[in-house]
Amino acid sequence: MSTVSIQHLSQRIQQMEESATIRMAQMARDLAAQGHDVISLSLGEPDFDTPAHIKEAAKKALDEGYTKYTPVPGLVELRKAIQTKFKRDNGMDFGLNQIVVSNGAKQSIANICLALLDEGDEVVILAPYWVSYSEIVKLAGGVPVLVSADIEQDYKATAEQVAAAITPRTRMLLFSSPCNPTGSVYLKEELHAIAQVVAAHEGIYIVSDEIYEYINFTGNHASIGAFDEVKDRTITVNGFSKGFAMTGWRLGYIGAPEWIADACSKVQGQFTSGATSFGQKAAAHALLSDMSPTYEMQAAFRQRRDMVIELLSQIPGMKVNKPQGAFYIFPDISSYFGKSAADKVINNADDFCEYLLHSAHVAVVTGSAFGADNCYRISYAASEKELREAIRRIAEAVNKLQ
Repeated sequence: MSTVSIQHLSQRIQQMEESATIRMAQMARDLAAQGHDVISLSLGEPDFDTPAHIKEAAKKALDEGYTKYTPVPGLVELRKAIQTKFKRDNGMDFGLNQIVVSNGAKQSIANICLALLDEGDEVVILAPYWVSYSEIVKLAGGVPVLVSADIEQDYKATAEQVAAAITPRTRMLLFSSPCNPTGSVYLKEELHAIAQVVAAHEGIYIVSDEIYEYINFTGNHASIGAFDEVKDRTITVNGFSKGFAMTGWRLGYIGAPEWIADACSKVQGQFTSGATSFGQKAAAHALLSDMSPTYEMQAAFRQRRDMVIELLSQIPGMKVNKPQGAFYIFPDISSYFGKSAADKVINNADDFCEYLLHSAHVAVVTGSAFGADNCYRISYAASEKELREAIRRIAEAVNKLQ
């Protein structure tokens, strides 16, 4: 006689939302497995290969025996390279004990939240926001407080909005620039205004996610941690996935006040310990060697951005802005709500994305996952041929809506 085991999941995991980007990517793979020609524009992953000189550095490290455990905060060689990069590119001075290398920028953010948040602490998140921010905050016991900006504001919240969201329970401000999902870039003066707001409130810390720093079309990336008012209260997050096409390498890092860096190392020491040894050797080489492949990628993404904006703007009802970074377009599609085709009614962005997947075989991500119910995200980290065909299909599907 067989027995059925009792399945008991924690409230923590039951309340956690699945990553919408990962879910949509899986739905696209499932549809493709059924024989459909699916174009997936859902994942935030460069379609370029890791530059050859970085791969060669990893191979060399393997041959030299870098296959053992690493110090929890990272190899000294990599932390020195990151120290140089922060000074060179961001105008920020960090000691080696202020830098912690993790298994991706996502782990860096989780480390920070687990280190700083107590139950009920509020975290002001500038929305639209990266899909995992709110879930990581909630996992750490925090309460997400969304400060939203629509397409008319270029999806950038103002300092006045931030000030209005702060309460006695506010512990942290969390945002990305260049932004995932919008591609918006906060300019230096915009960041300075926000820094001044935070500086007036003791005990609030800024987490600035700058993972898309090198995919910035403004020609001048600004880091909020460079302002004197908040440099001792800012944790700058970065990594290698986007700018160096190293998504599978899982390497991220922070620069932070030493006591916060120590706390993040403590958290990481109980979860994963240090990141891969040979990967860190290659990452150090990436930061200090030839950056031309990174800037070639940036130029290619900019060209694709312009093409995608031109094509999407020709679709009636598709409202598009001109993002200045990352590799995403975040159109407002509210004009389609209430319309239908083949008994499929478009009530919201979720419906719109499912409609595109099943009628056009194009996978995109609903804006509701990013705190913007009127929008959807297209990743243009794909070939121009794929992008043209995907947008042709999108236009055809949208034109059927009545």
